[in-house]
Amino acid sequence: MSTVAVIVVTWNSASVLAGFLAALPDGMAGLDYRLVVADNDSADDTVELLRTLAPAATVVETGHNAGYAAGINAALAATEGCETVLICNPDIRMRQGCAKRLVDSLGDGVGIAVPLLYEEGSDTPHHSLRRESSVLRALGEAVIGNTRAGRFPALSELVTDPAAYRRPTRADWATGALMAVSGDCLAACGPWDESFFLYSEETEYCLRARDRGYATQLEPTAEAVHLGGDSQVSPRLWTLLTLNRVRLYRRRHGPLATAAFRTAVLLRETSRAALGRPASRAAAAALARPGRLLTTPGP
Repeated sequence: MSTVAVIVVTWNSASVLAGFLAALPDGMAGLDYRLVVADNDSADDTVELLRTLAPAATVVETGHNAGYAAGINAALAATEGCETVLICNPDIRMRQGCAKRLVDSLGDGVGIAVPLLYEEGSDTPHHSLRRESSVLRALGEAVIGNTRAGRFPALSELVTDPAAYRRPTRADWATGALMAVSGDCLAACGPWDESFFLYSEETEYCLRARDRGYATQLEPTAEAVHLGGDSQVSPRLWTLLTLNRVRLYRRRHGPLATAAFRTAVLLRETSRAALGRPASRAAAAALARPGRLLTTPGP
């Protein structure tokens, strides 16, 4: 089996990096691997910590913060000799044998494999599988909420059926905190889209892979803990996530459908803002200014 490149993009990640590195040997058990880290100009001691705790790692210092997709592309450029790649957030904690199960599930039409993700301290898998955006799904989420609408495939992007997380399940896209990508899929899809500074880059990549015949599939025997969740509480990050959802939809649909989708998303955020959610209030204000969709907002 060829060497697997473990790609991590860091930005002021010192607080979570030691835990990632500590879990890495167990998570990569059974595989020959090389760690490649792209650092997006961290202001903390991320790079120093890497050089101390993982001296064999390849560290690519990008010199500026161009976003998550740009970091992935910078790391990919340093993975010569590695066919398969494992793309990880630094706040991922892989469980024993996670990576090998993901890599082994690639092939037979599967270009991207994702694990069961758990939140810290929880024994219930996170709903990480998604359907492609549609106007009806955006309306369903606006009217009855993601989780309840998730029971009906036509009414939500979110896949909530428990059975889907107990078997290998293909989805339009999945949470990108940890994913194995085959060499064939990488070659067919090319670089990640750097116009998405943060959020929707994994959505765009999974949909692009699907368009080229490579499915995204959950491997339920592979497990990892994800410490993330800032976008749920930060108005700035939630606004970025929301705007990029609409920007990606616009890439794949005409102006009338995009206007309807944006209106449905605005309805959702406005209704949540009325319930006192500051993040939704910020997102609704941004959506109400169409010019915000013409540029990629930064952090």
